[in-house]
Amino acid sequence: MRTYTAKPTTVERQWHVIDANNLVLGRIATKAARLLMGKHRPVYTPFLDTGDHVVVVNASRVKLTGRKEDQKIYRRHSGYEGGLREERARDVRARNPIRLVEEAVRGMLPKTTLGDAMYRKLKVYAGPDHPHAAQKPTKLEVA
Repeated sequence: MRTYTAKPTTVERQWHVIDANNLVLGRIATKAARLLMGKHRPVYTPFLDTGDHVVVVNASRVKLTGRKEDQKIYRRHSGYEGGLREERARDVRARNPIRLVEEAVRGMLPKTTLGDAMYRKLKVYAGPDHPHAAQKPTKLEVA
C-alpha cells in the first residue's frame, strides 16, 4: 500500500471565521495555526500548504491570562544599531490590537517560506466586521 500525498492543485481551501470576543489569545492562536497548516485534514502533508483561510474578528477584545497584560513584552528591531523597540502587551493592544493575534499565530507556524505562505492566509480584524462574506466562511467555535 502506498502513502497518499496531496497535490497542490487538488487542495480545496475553505474559509473559517473565529470570533475572538472574550477568548484567550493562546487558544485562538493554536486553533488558527492548525487550520492554516491543514493539520485538521486527513490529507495533511507536512511539506505542502494544505491549509484553509482563517479570518479572526474582534481581535481588540481578546483576553490575556494572568498578568501578561503588564508583563508580556513585544520586541521588534529596526536593523540598525540600538534599534530594539520594546512595548508591553497593554500598549500594543491600545496602538495596534491586530498585532497581538498576528504574532501569536505567526509564532506557531513554520519558520520557512512555506510558513510565510500559510501566514498570508490569515486575516485579522479589530472589530466585528470583515470583507470576506462573499467566500461564505464557516463560523468556528473555540472552547
